[in-house]
Amino acid sequence: MLDESLLDTPEALAEADHRGLLRGAAEAGARVRTAARHAAEAGIGDLKPDGRPRAVLIAGPGAAATHAADLLGTLAGPGSPVTRLAPTGVAPAAGALRWELPGWAGSVDLLLITTPDGTEPGLALLAEQAYRRGCTVAAVAPPGTPLAEAVAGAHGLFVPLATAPYEHDEPLAASAPGVLWALLTPLLALLDRIGLLGAPTGSLEKVADRLDQIAERCGPAIATYSN
Repeated sequence: MLDESLLDTPEALAEADHRGLLRGAAEAGARVRTAARHAAEAGIGDLKPDGRPRAVLIAGPGAAATHAADLLGTLAGPGSPVTRLAPTGVAPAAGALRWELPGWAGSVDLLLITTPDGTEPGLALLAEQAYRRGCTVAAVAPPGTPLAEAVAGAHGLFVPLATAPYEHDEPLAASAPGVLWALLTPLLALLDRIGLLGAPTGSLEKVADRLDQIAERCGPAIATYSN
């Protein structure tokens, strides 16, 4: 049941927001800008693809990775080659999750790995498996993690996860809006580069501006009658 008395009390709302969803929404625009910069620094704009991949396989744990795969598949339009790889294992135990490439995956396919963690053994194993199969590998994850090392070993493209513009004592939940945009933005830039969808730099900047406008108009400090 919603306690409506919280709606006009920003301090109480912040205390009740245990997963940091409000803060994540407020930071989303900044995350898009930082993620776009990281994508550019990783060299996505300098890529010279030979053509579109036969399949784009996306793997990652949690809601953010699932939503990113769904959004990319929708934006790619009818006949989209985007496929999410569902993990096997015990969901609450991140280290127990495993991902497998389809039997047909090979040198004409692209594997995208997205995670706000980067310590999942199953994702590092997946990157190694993709390298053995000849798949191109790209990942968005925190730097200095086992996954970052595995992607480097697979001669893949690694984009550091965009963090919040300032430090917090408590990290955001993996499903927070800012985390979703941090994972999604580099993938949009990459798929724009290979011609699978349209997401030029100018469009990403407009997305960041719109997210800032929404955060200002709908933030917890705005009175209910005008929110």
